[in-house]
Amino acid sequence: MKIVAITQARMGSTRLPGKILMQIQNQTLLELHVRRIQKSQKINELLVATTVDAEDEKTLGIAGKLGVPAYRGSVQDVLDRFYQALQGKSADYVVRLTSDCPLIDGQLIDKVIQFVIDRNLDYGSNTLNPTYPDGQDIEVFKYQAIEKAWKEANLLSEREHVTPYIWKNSSYKGGHLFASDNFEEGYSFGHLRMTVDEQKDFDVINALITGLGADGSWLDYARYLEQHKDVKSLNEAIGRNEGYSKTLKKDK
Repeated sequence: MKIVAITQARMGSTRLPGKILMQIQNQTLLELHVRRIQKSQKINELLVATTVDAEDEKTLGIAGKLGVPAYRGSVQDVLDRFYQALQGKSADYVVRLTSDCPLIDGQLIDKVIQFVIDRNLDYGSNTLNPTYPDGQDIEVFKYQAIEKAWKEANLLSEREHVTPYIWKNSSYKGGHLFASDNFEEGYSFGHLRMTVDEQKDFDVINALITGLGADGSWLDYARYLEQHKDVKSLNEAIGRNEGYSKTLKKDK
């Protein structure tokens, strides 16, 4: 069984351009992100999926520095970029991650992977019912599921955000195409933000790493935010999945 993880990374963020190159303690956010993924014990291969934009030469440079292969594809059709990056990899299961989550937890990734394998799911994540902080988002699915989505998804929101066609048609959402379930462990931290979309988000990540270092668990960071209301309040007004919500409006 082969498990391939793909993280999406690009320079051209709308709200915070070049954020993956922003640094904390002499590491870029992309370096922090990749190094934390590499702590996973179940991922067999990690890829960075970036774009053909000239500015993403810098993304390639960071990936190369970390010894991680990179694929360059469409700027807008992220589903195609993601799918093409998998070609020739012989993946059985695929893990989808995004580089705006610099504190992603390798052990949590492994738990979600095992959850999906044990239940023989087509798709599983900790985002169908988000009880983990925004920024600890992990999706795991069979290769056949992403291939079907690539062939059949037509809406802009389904092409730009990779997995909506899968989870919208999943058993968890009342669909019939993909057996799915949500991973959770009884936590209620879905209101917390550890993702980076705006400068205030970066300030929170900076405070977390300054306070706990770059190798803490997601739970350590969550408890820190709950105990330090001044840090937590910096970005708590920012909504979850704003990018997807904006794309949905374009579908209409």
